Amino acid sequence: MSSMQIQQVLAEMRALQARAAGTPAEIASPAAQATGMPDFASLMKDSVDRIASMQNQATALAGAYETGDKSVDLTKVMLEVQKADLAFRAMTQVRNKLVDAYTQVMNMSV
Repeated sequence: MSSMQIQQVLAEMRALQARAAGTPAEIASPAAQATGMPDFASLMKDSVDRIASMQNQATALAGAYETGDKSVDLTKVMLEVQKADLAFRAMTQVRNKLVDAYTQVMNMSV
């Protein structure tokens, strides 16, 4: 994860914290407002879209290899399939962590 992505996640966490505390997000995260950083939902949607396109590309390459296309190399097919699989597993782990964090927050006594 790059430094910019980490900063985006931290800014979103601060905005969510401010929203939970009842203060406006603009006050809590002026850096996020000034830089025009995307919100958490758009970051997640972009990530899911990228992973879906990786899987579609891997499937298309595998299909092309299976049909006998001579321009498609087996090693490239295997690499793309493995990259798509790894990205999907990482996304699943992130989702599991988010769900776990949500359930822990919901189980907190106020």
